Amino acid sequence: MMERTAESPGLTARLAGLFYLLTFVTGGLAIFARHGLVVDGDAAATASNILAHESRFRLGTAADLLVVACYIAVTALFYRLFKPVSRGGSLLAALFSLVGCAVLAVTCLFQLAPFVILRGVQYSSVFTSEQLQALAYLSLELYGQTYSIAVVCFAFYCLLIGVLVFRSTFLPRFLGGLMFIAGMAWLTYLSPPLASALSPYILAPGILGEGSLTLWLLVIGVNVPNWQEQARGQ
Repeated sequence: MMERTAESPGLTARLAGLFYLLTFVTGGLAIFARHGLVVDGDAAATASNILAHESRFRLGTAADLLVVACYIAVTALFYRLFKPVSRGGSLLAALFSLVGCAVLAVTCLFQLAPFVILRGVQYSSVFTSEQLQALAYLSLELYGQTYSIAVVCFAFYCLLIGVLVFRSTFLPRFLGGLMFIAGMAWLTYLSPPLASALSPYILAPGILGEGSLTLWLLVIGVNVPNWQEQARGQ
C-alpha cells in the first residue's frame, strides 16, 4: 500500500483523511464508553463503577489503543505527503507525533491497573478496601497526567503540520492557520489545571483545526500537479 501511496499523493491524502477521521471516531468511543464511571474526588464510587461496568471501561481502553494505531497511520501518511514541503520539518513533526503515540499507549496501562488492584486477592490481607480504592484512583490520576503529556506532543505536531500546510502549494493556507490554532489550544495542556479550567471550550479550536483538515483531505484531497511540482523541487 505504501508503494502505491508514494506514487499517488491523491490517494495518500485521502487515506490520511480516513485514518484521521477514525481517530475522531475511536476517540469519541473511548470517551463515551468511560463517561460517568470516574467520579472526581471519590475513589470509592469510582472503584464501584469500574467493577460494575468493567466491559465498558475495557472498551474505552481498547478504543484508546485504536486511536494510537490510527494516529500512527496518519503520521506515516503525513510524513510522505509533506516531505516535498520540508523533509526535515516533516520528519520533526513525525517524531513529535510518534512520541505522543507512545506516551498515549502507556496511559492504557494506567487504565488497566485498577482491575489488577481491585481484583487482587493477594492484596486483601495487606491493604484495606479503602486503601485499594485509593490506589486504583491514583492510577487513574496518573493516567490523566500522562495523557496531558501526550496531548502536548500532539500540540507540537499540529503546530508543525500547520506550518507545513501553510508553506505547501497543494493545500489552502487557511487550513494551516486552523491547524496552528489547534496546536496552540492543545498547548494549554502544559498546565493541566489551566486546560481543565478552559474545558470544554478549549476543545473547539482543536476539533475545528484538525476536523477541517480531515474533511478537506477526504472530500477534496490535494492539488496533485502542485504536489508533484513541489516534490520535484526537493
